[in-house]
Amino acid sequence: MDITGQRDHLKAYGLMYSAIDQGYDCHWLLNYRGGAFAITNGDQNLIRESLRRGVSYESISEGELFALMESLLSPAENTNTIALQKVPKIAVYSPPGAQPWDDAVTMVLTYADIPFTTIYDQEILDGTVNDYQWLHLHHEDFTGQYGKFYGSYRDAAWYINQKASFEAAAREMGYTKVSQQKGAVAKSIATYVENGGFLFAMCSATDSYDIALAAQHTDICEHMFDGDPMAPGAALNLNYSATFAFDNFELFTNPLRYEYSNIDVTEQRVRSMKEPQDFFELFDFSAKYDVVPTILVQNHTDIVRGFYGQTTAYRPKTIKPSTTILGKNVVDGAARYIHGSYGKGFWTFYGGHDPEDYQHRVGDPPTDLNNHPNSPGYRLILNNILFPAAKKPPQKT
Repeated sequence: MDITGQRDHLKAYGLMYSAIDQGYDCHWLLNYRGGAFAITNGDQNLIRESLRRGVSYESISEGELFALMESLLSPAENTNTIALQKVPKIAVYSPPGAQPWDDAVTMVLTYADIPFTTIYDQEILDGTVNDYQWLHLHHEDFTGQYGKFYGSYRDAAWYINQKASFEAAAREMGYTKVSQQKGAVAKSIATYVENGGFLFAMCSATDSYDIALAAQHTDICEHMFDGDPMAPGAALNLNYSATFAFDNFELFTNPLRYEYSNIDVTEQRVRSMKEPQDFFELFDFSAKYDVVPTILVQNHTDIVRGFYGQTTAYRPKTIKPSTTILGKNVVDGAARYIHGSYGKGFWTFYGGHDPEDYQHRVGDPPTDLNNHPNSPGYRLILNNILFPAAKKPPQKT
């Protein structure tokens, strides 16, 4: 899985997912050749499947492989080997019907041939989500402000239709407002994670999720979103103790402003950042003592090209001390890729919309991953997908 040895990094994850599911003895060789995978009992069937998928592989003797794995456990090296035991059952939280954007996680799961099920609000609220070990939040606004697209798209047919659809769905589920329904969904997801689930979110599904958790007991929506004014002093009545990642953030309440809060740095970057300068750096962790973050940053490069989203990266002063920063922007130091635990479960937030489309806009065509089989930005998503399969050390207390 190093930079030159693998023809298709992304499909390699799909191969490993399938191999684990079929009962092969699979291992993740952390910090070795870009986070290589090893299978101790591989056979001709697996070789044929590698060839079919276009995934590079090397065959070595069983003795050589066990010697290699033993060497990775040496205290003198920042390496490790982790058994991959059971694949997670994957759910993607995504609205029904076509949307004017594309979801990077859904695209890479499809490209890598990793099975998933699409669920939405009803399946979150009725407990169906608990049948899954891994949940991704599609590009979503959990605050009930319809992505804050009002300023630019309030007259667009897709916006009008989406708003009407969301309002009808909320009423059908017994809520008078979309913001109330989405708040209940956010709270149910928090319970899912607390009970041991794994949550992965990108773009606006990250900060809007935490804002919705903080605003469970106050109305932060203006009248064009929910039919009545924002509650007086709403921005002062946020409960930051309910959030996963962010603390003491400032809400942006102007309905015409395409931004939720000062968590995100997109507006600042649009003014000052040029694409050739835009990179983020993955941090180096102890493979033996910080196994979880080490897994999540496995890659064939430590420097990854940046990309925009409605939520691009996170202002450091709004991040809780308990949050682990996995990667930050090289130029401005904003956190791009963050992780933490909540109860018995884990969550990861990844800023930006599409790792191979620098500034994806509403209506742009989807990315063809056949053109990006070695994408380090997409590979970070796949680290999170295999993470629940890894045998993990006890959580720190």
